[in-house]
Amino acid sequence: MPVPDARVELQISGVWTDVTHHVVQSTGVQLDYGRSDEVRPVDPGTGSLTLLSPDGLYSDSNPNSQYYGQLPRNTPIRISCTAGETYMRINDATEDRASTPHHSSLNITGDLDVRFDGALDDWRPDSATFLMGKWASAPNATWYLYVNVLGLSLVWSPNGTASSSRTSVPLPVGPGRRLAVRATLDVDNGASGHTVTFYTAPTLAGPWTQLGPAQVTAGTTSIATNTTDLQVGDIGGFSFLAPVGEVYAAEVRNGIGGTVVAVPRFDQQNAGATGFTDSAGRAWTLQDHATITDRRTRAVHVVTGWPLTWHRSGSDVRAPIETAGVLRRLGQGRKGLDSALRRRIARWIPPVAYWPCEDGSDATQAASPIRGVRPLSFTKAIFASDDTLAGSAALPAVDTGGTIIGSVPVPAGPGPFEWSVHLFYRVDSAPVSDAEILSWRTNGGMRRWRVLMRAGQATLQAFDFENTLLLNETMGAPAEVFTGWQRLYVRVQQPGGGPTLNWNIAWVNATGTYSYTAGTTTSSAGAVTQIATTVGGFTGLRVGHVTVLPDGSLDSGGSFLGADTGWLGEPAVDRLRRLAAEESPALSLAAWQGNGSQATEYMGSQRPGVLLDVLQECADSDGGVLAENPTSLGLVYRDRTSLEMQSPVVIPYAALTTPFTPTPDDQRLRNDCTVERVGGSSARTVLSTGPLSVAEVGQYDEAVPLSLATDARTEQIAAWRLHMGTWDEARYPQVRIMLHRHPELIPAVSALRVGDYVQITGTPPHMPPGPVDLIVQRITETIKTHTWDVVLACSPAGPWRVGIYDSATRGRADTSGSQLASGVSDTATSLSVTTTTGARWTVDPGEMPIDIAIGGEEMQATAISGTGSTQTFAVIRSTNGIVKAHAAGAAVSLARPSYYAL
Repeated sequence: MPVPDARVELQISGVWTDVTHHVVQSTGVQLDYGRSDEVRPVDPGTGSLTLLSPDGLYSDSNPNSQYYGQLPRNTPIRISCTAGETYMRINDATEDRASTPHHSSLNITGDLDVRFDGALDDWRPDSATFLMGKWASAPNATWYLYVNVLGLSLVWSPNGTASSSRTSVPLPVGPGRRLAVRATLDVDNGASGHTVTFYTAPTLAGPWTQLGPAQVTAGTTSIATNTTDLQVGDIGGFSFLAPVGEVYAAEVRNGIGGTVVAVPRFDQQNAGATGFTDSAGRAWTLQDHATITDRRTRAVHVVTGWPLTWHRSGSDVRAPIETAGVLRRLGQGRKGLDSALRRRIARWIPPVAYWPCEDGSDATQAASPIRGVRPLSFTKAIFASDDTLAGSAALPAVDTGGTIIGSVPVPAGPGPFEWSVHLFYRVDSAPVSDAEILSWRTNGGMRRWRVLMRAGQATLQAFDFENTLLLNETMGAPAEVFTGWQRLYVRVQQPGGGPTLNWNIAWVNATGTYSYTAGTTTSSAGAVTQIATTVGGFTGLRVGHVTVLPDGSLDSGGSFLGADTGWLGEPAVDRLRRLAAEESPALSLAAWQGNGSQATEYMGSQRPGVLLDVLQECADSDGGVLAENPTSLGLVYRDRTSLEMQSPVVIPYAALTTPFTPTPDDQRLRNDCTVERVGGSSARTVLSTGPLSVAEVGQYDEAVPLSLATDARTEQIAAWRLHMGTWDEARYPQVRIMLHRHPELIPAVSALRVGDYVQITGTPPHMPPGPVDLIVQRITETIKTHTWDVVLACSPAGPWRVGIYDSATRGRADTSGSQLASGVSDTATSLSVTTTTGARWTVDPGEMPIDIAIGGEEMQATAISGTGSTQTFAVIRSTNGIVKAHAAGAAVSLARPSYYAL
């Protein structure tokens, strides 16, 4: 079998169809994804290949083709190769799983130990994703293991009906990465309680590392029994998500570390197998579309067009196609997203009538995004006058005596109706006498409602069809309701259709309710039929987002909160996920957080903008990487912490193909960094001394606008950008690996993603002493019948070497200034070191050894003595292969210092 064993598939009429036999192998398949440099967003993934197209087979417009009408532009294409172990692939289809019939050994009533080994496309999904379990509807519930954005969860039932659950801290693992997870339940911990503990490991073989604290609960527990199948993958009949991705193995033990009662090893089966018996004697069967395979997806793209070329004789017809990832399509559209409030109200709440009032400056009416709702007409209004409501585009100002009038469709049905009416407003000052701010009509017993406001007081009034005043409720109006943007709402409910009406009036801003009054009266609610307001004597009244909701029980506070400020303070990854969900089904996004429990950068207000720009704004503010998901037509976000302190993929220098040469250019040099908070303040940091300082190489400046929640972050981010921009190491634009010559590297290299850490070991003597630590910025591949060529474009990994608290190696601060007190020969094993600035070196034997560097030579200090500024170091010389003498005054530092993370 050829080493790459490449496969090309087209999704034709919803079915993946293998077309590899038509691929022109002389050119093969070329793939390119990543970014050309560190200071710009990731480029759209691209690909190219040529298909033989006899008689115009691959032409959507050829009636003689069997694929006529089935190959539109943007037909999905999937490219895969054989790489690494076999696994069970769980696809997007529901109920993909492996199951084994009930056996008495699977009825565990005491301590439980369950383990799952896989590489999920998304380890932090918003909804519960089933991993494995023995679960059925009450009264046959037992236990199951699932994962979501909060972490790993174990659920069990003591009696077959009621359930208990415990959840770990979030999993710090990236989409598509392999991880083994484990949960143990000690039903009686010996202290009148029960304990659940979670673990992770690289694979099912371990070693296991505890994930968060053990969770101890008072009272002993047990696990009910049933005759349900044990399932790995999706679970039939329940509304869980399937664990889409690769499943390598699972394990169930009776007792913590006890007897293995089930252990399906998908990584030990032959590709194509549909069933097997595990070493515990359990017979397993694959169901639905689950498959056992050893193929790894290299790219899921779309075909951007179907060009044909041919010889003038009419023979040798070919389709030289280009492919692209989802970023290409997202980058084509330049239509701006609606404002945060408009998106929230129109999509989340389903109003009866809604007018954003975000129209242009020449407008005289407010358009409605709801079909069948006529515009809201204004008089004495100037549109686009005020853009200070963070969650909105600019809104109109209305003068005293101006009108706001619009019809509201009556909901279908006989009633009784419930409703609420909402208005965002802002005034320059409170009126001195009663002034109408909002009025509407209904077809109920109270035909006209209105709200009057003045300094210190507000009044809710309602009139019958003869204009007789039926309700005249006066309440206090604190000064806050005349300060900044507010949302005024009135809601009415008619419980059980009876004669009693419950009404509420409230003023809400981003921090909550300032004023709230409720009461009852006797009438019928009817339905809202018209907004009919004549503005009273307000000074500088600005209004917008006039909304009528169909249900008075809808949350009249929280439904709008967040959107009114443009989601100010929202973590970057939450904004990315929310936007992806709002754009569903056009977009999916998986998140990768290196520190699973730490929030990403808190964002500023989300302003209207093009979707891709708003998504990239999140990545820019957080300092992470927004890239395409290679296994689906979606996106992956890597937060900044996922780039820090990674474990390297080790590649021996002998496996590389020339050129492997550094490029010491100034492409990434920035020694004068200013960070501007959008709509806020700024901070500037400048490197004034050192080899890449302004004084040495001149000014390389940048001024970067970022969406940040507070001004305080500008200084910290500017310092981090200066740290990244003045790192004094070269780039490596080409790290070329011919995988067909080094198949032992296929599993590791084929799993690489943009932002991963690779380490080149065994470099020759003419190069600087290794290893060479690099971050992958771009990946290009050429796959043919017998060859598989991968080229990585890389930048230095050193800037991401941040400190780790209480770590034996990464928890050390470097010296502020140390030097040799006297010169040493190339064989000396005792050094006299003087600290010139800051604290002296530790003498604690428990902190030894310490790796130090002097003049490019690395040494290992095995002991340090002396309590003064000059100390004695006992060292092992030349740990990096450099042997040389050093003069007095030579700088002494940690060999690999750590840096403060952002």
